[in-house]
Amino acid sequence: MSLARVVIADDHVLAREGLRAMLERDGRYQVVAEATRGEEALCLCREHAPDLALLDIRYAAGEIDGLEVARQLAEEMPDLPVVMLTMHDTADYLRAAIAAGARGFVLKDASRTAFLAALEQVLTGGVAFPPKLMRRAVVDPGQASARAALDRLTPREWEVLDALAAGRTNKEIAQVLGISPGTVKTHVERLIGKLGVRDRTQAAILAVEHRRGEAA
Repeated sequence: MSLARVVIADDHVLAREGLRAMLERDGRYQVVAEATRGEEALCLCREHAPDLALLDIRYAAGEIDGLEVARQLAEEMPDLPVVMLTMHDTADYLRAAIAAGARGFVLKDASRTAFLAALEQVLTGGVAFPPKLMRRAVVDPGQASARAALDRLTPREWEVLDALAAGRTNKEIAQVLGISPGTVKTHVERLIGKLGVRDRTQAAILAVEHRRGEAA
């Protein structure tokens, strides 16, 4: 069984060393490169084509942040799963991470078990976001109308919504579903209207939370 190849980007030496030690001790991962800056992380991902990128959200002043790195990777390497690592347990950061195309969002105070479970979920095609933050990230987590609207979506609308939840762009969704980007845009606009959310990010968050509830 081949090891999952990982690029780590964090400007704190102890954080990088701790992550590397944890991954190598687990036995399923190989850290192929480490970065201390956003631009360096981009270069290393381009060079090594890893199976997974672990990115801190914030770097030193003047550097591009992890969110921008995630956005660029989503465009250049759409099949590369990106997991954001952060101490910022705010809904705004989670929304920004999802909008940037990240498939995981892990708090740095998470347990080793939770951290490794999140990586496994992302590597097998899923997404991994903290449930408590997910609930806060939705405009009104108790909004019954939005949840009821999910049950009325067509199969095609669910395909589009699930793709949004996976961080896919309109162009990528169009390629996967065999439809035009314009048709995807129309579907997204209708989804936003049906669900009563502000934008595609909140639609994606609602979808992830719904799928999580189905699996519980």
